[in-house]
Amino acid sequence: MTRFVRSVSLLFSGLFAGFLLAVLVLENSLRGFNGTVYTQVRLVELDSLDKLASATLIPAMITAVVLAFRVKGIDRQIVLSAVALLVVVFVTTFVINLPINSDQTSWSVQNPPSDWSSVRDRWQLAHAVRTVVALLAFGVLIVGSQRRQIKAVSKVPAEVHG
Repeated sequence: MTRFVRSVSLLFSGLFAGFLLAVLVLENSLRGFNGTVYTQVRLVELDSLDKLASATLIPAMITAVVLAFRVKGIDRQIVLSAVALLVVVFVTTFVINLPINSDQTSWSVQNPPSDWSSVRDRWQLAHAVRTVVALLAFGVLIVGSQRRQIKAVSKVPAEVHG
């Protein structure tokens, strides 16, 4: 069961980190465009991307917490580090990104607010932070899973290694 939970945790944390990275690339490419273009793309993003974020972050957090209860010692500390990183992503999302998303849903493509670029910059900075932190969480979970495999291989008798 622990192996399954670890696999699901890696799957969802990897999907979430990859999703955030793709949005980061898209958002970075928008920096050279005016407020009308930016607003149009953001309204398209806001149509469903929040659902995808929830559908990947929530299972990533739940399975990481479950995994933390199923492992012991240094393995638990590694997983709890990933959980802490995912909590940072969650808090950043709720404190900065979601309120901006909510405001942006009422923006007009024909008439973006005068401060649209400063709002964009705040959102993109918070998004960059949460992307890096999510990638770190995924990396920590990978390290934890590799550590587990290395321990398993080291327990195999020498004659099996050849």
